[in-house]
Amino acid sequence: MPYTPLSAPEALALAAQLRETNASALALREALQRRQKPWGAVPIKARLKVLRRFRRHLWKVIPELLRLIPDHAPADVMTAEILPLIAAIRFLEREAVGLLKERSLSPFGRPFWLSGLDTRVRRRPLGAVLIIAPGNYPLMLPGIQVVQALAAGNAVALKPAPGRTALLARFVLLLEEAGLPHGVLKLIPEEDGPSASAAGYDLIILTGSEATGREVARAAAETATPTIMELSGADPVFVLPCADLALVARALHFGLTLKQGATCIAPRRVFIDATHKPVLLALLRHLLDTAPIRSSSSGALDALVGRALEMGVPVLHEGGATILSLTSEQASLADQDVFAPWLALITVRDMAEALTLERGARHVLGASIFGSHRDAWRFARQIGAGTITVNDLIVPSADPRLSFGGSKCSGHGVTRGREGLLAMTRPVSVSTRRWNALHLTARIRVLHARFNSR
Repeated sequence: MPYTPLSAPEALALAAQLRETNASALALREALQRRQKPWGAVPIKARLKVLRRFRRHLWKVIPELLRLIPDHAPADVMTAEILPLIAAIRFLEREAVGLLKERSLSPFGRPFWLSGLDTRVRRRPLGAVLIIAPGNYPLMLPGIQVVQALAAGNAVALKPAPGRTALLARFVLLLEEAGLPHGVLKLIPEEDGPSASAAGYDLIILTGSEATGREVARAAAETATPTIMELSGADPVFVLPCADLALVARALHFGLTLKQGATCIAPRRVFIDATHKPVLLALLRHLLDTAPIRSSSSGALDALVGRALEMGVPVLHEGGATILSLTSEQASLADQDVFAPWLALITVRDMAEALTLERGARHVLGASIFGSHRDAWRFARQIGAGTITVNDLIVPSADPRLSFGGSKCSGHGVTRGREGLLAMTRPVSVSTRRWNALHLTARIRVLHARFNSR
């Protein structure tokens, strides 16, 4: 489409619209910061009572939630959205009081010249948190982030993914029905992500693509807003020579099937030696023939396949999935954040070569290892991923006790688990002088003066 410049009146109208949008975003952030003060002053046990009532409400509205996520199978919604969210709330009910309580530091380890001090560390909420939700897990991922932020005493602005406003509006209403004060959690329009990102929140949490992460990071930098980024992965699967290939094939089939491959820690790059590769491929093809995947077209996947064909890469379309067969020299082709049912089988000489290839990857989020427990545990120490599973993939990451986060192009910071809860707060140390303030005595001050005058 040819570029058509705006007329002067159109440009002025657009500028006015942008100013109005930005002013609205700033006003919302300021309102949330005001609402946060009384909510943050509510005792943690009282905040958790709200979340406990909310958890009980969730059980009662499961049929409604299933209808609000019609593009995924009910079984997937239950196991990948609702149950992990409920488990995360139970985790907070059990652990949040202990994690957020004020700590008194022991005198052991304190420098002798600081004797007489009583020091305590408190966890304070950050303030107003902006949460930008993804489309692939529209309830579980933002839901866990919201309840952790609220448990820590923050107010929250929640931006839904496109087409998910009705779902998250019901989520907000359920929390208010459970006793959350009105205005502590605000749903913002789907299209307000750019203006909200530049509004100066106390923290931004984004779950999204690498490209979206870069846009949000640029906007956040203008106001020095800290961010937690959960961005896309291209997860490796290391198939050790001792691996059970039938188990590997079942796991890969599961990873391709769950959410039709639209999972940030879905298996993408399968490192395997030349001897075992044909066997694994045959097993995987059999599973895909027996239980094909319901998949839709993906422009990003089509582009990836086009690049593969240009390079002479064998491409197999089987049961709704796309499988690339790569050499180690072609491995970088699979380091892509494409959300679709696809993976690449990458031939390597040995696992040492696989590690070398992995260390050069752009995306570092999760990883899976298949083999004997002893060998897999030893191998896991050499992997840089934040979430590593042995003889399984994806599902163990739903453990509410575990943090989740990546590095490099897969983001930074963590959410979920104890570390995710603490990331919603800042530590404040308070030191009280009880006795022995030697540096304030007259004699010490005279000695200081004499020493400094030399």
